[in-house]
Amino acid sequence: MTSVRLGIVGLGTVGCGTLSILRDNASLLAQRTGCDIRVSTAAVRDLSRPRTCDTQGIRLVNTPLSVATAADVDVVVELMGGTGLAVDVVRTAIEAGKHVITANKALLAEHGNELLALAEAKGVMVAFEASVAGGIPVIKALKEGMAGNAINWVAGIINGTCNYMLTEMAKPGNDFAPVLKEAQRLGYAEAEPSFDIDGIDASHKLAILASVAFGVPLSRQGMLIEGITMVTADDIAWADDLGYKIKSLGIARRREAGIELRVQSALVPKSKLLANVDDVMNAVMVNGNAVGTTLYSGAGAGGLPTGSAVVADIVDVCIAMRTGQVLRPALGIAMKDLSPLPILPSSEIQTAYYLRLSVTDAPGVLAKISAVLAHEGISIEEMRQQPDSARSAAALVLLTNVVKEAAFMNALTQLSALTDLKSPVAWLRVEHLA
Repeated sequence: MTSVRLGIVGLGTVGCGTLSILRDNASLLAQRTGCDIRVSTAAVRDLSRPRTCDTQGIRLVNTPLSVATAADVDVVVELMGGTGLAVDVVRTAIEAGKHVITANKALLAEHGNELLALAEAKGVMVAFEASVAGGIPVIKALKEGMAGNAINWVAGIINGTCNYMLTEMAKPGNDFAPVLKEAQRLGYAEAEPSFDIDGIDASHKLAILASVAFGVPLSRQGMLIEGITMVTADDIAWADDLGYKIKSLGIARRREAGIELRVQSALVPKSKLLANVDDVMNAVMVNGNAVGTTLYSGAGAGGLPTGSAVVADIVDVCIAMRTGQVLRPALGIAMKDLSPLPILPSSEIQTAYYLRLSVTDAPGVLAKISAVLAHEGISIEEMRQQPDSARSAAALVLLTNVVKEAAFMNALTQLSALTDLKSPVAWLRVEHLA
């Protein structure tokens, strides 16, 4: 039986989840791989800190770079996160001729092109199933199960914090601030939550999904990145009345001139499967030209779910090492063959829109709004109106047809200048996912 020695860098939640799976399923993994998989060493930040997993027989060090060059390590499993020391660890491991497995989406999104090109030059593998959507095997689905398809679009709920918050805000009496506080208490949101609620985390994951789906270099340059801070309980209630749910989505869509890449809050029809994925769960829909639309859903975070994805990569690498086979390139296509398709500017986005306006309750106001929209080639698909007699105002809620964002933004500028407005215009995109 082939011996494969692992070096794990980081024994936090995911590291301990990975180690637990390797121990609990050791016999099964040996049967599936034909390998004796053993963790020889692990790097931790604090050697004296109690661990939540069994580290018996593992050499613990507090020098991550030493794992990347250790003589008794064949495969480096990078689970420390971040784009500082983690980059040095991965680069050093590759240069030392070691295969690498990582769950680090920021590392890949920001340094992946360089590191994957280096790996190809050195003849080693870099696997990263756990970097997107935790335990959901969407990277393998795109590279392997969907290999016979040209991918048209990918859309997903890829941040559990935002999905939890939007789910809770749909309950009566809940608004953004108290829901965020509860998410922090439960450990779903960090004390400084901007990485999640401003869309940064999801943007890293979307860059990876788009690269694998479309065979383009990893990049966030030009990506539209918005969070959930603009969503209110009023918007969620109106969306419900119109037959929609509001979800935080990462969307990658192929257009003739390039690729749309956007992280955004959007209205999704309740009839769509993605609209019914709630709480901290993740889900990714993929549309291929042969298979149509497929959905992958499950736990997007946590030690065991994410560890499951890490171990799946370990299995692939071990089988490749035992058989001498060469796995397909990390992105499904060799780095030199990636397409230079550009990321389209946000002005070229094509989607429908939701508008909520509080206006003076007087004759002719709706006509003014309609005229502004018509001037930009925007038609009203659906409208709701609710009088507010206490303020001599009315709430107008509109859904538009699909238009280019440039036209909508021109209309929004004109609507915002109307003297009949009682408060700023609220708006969101509408995604029918077709």
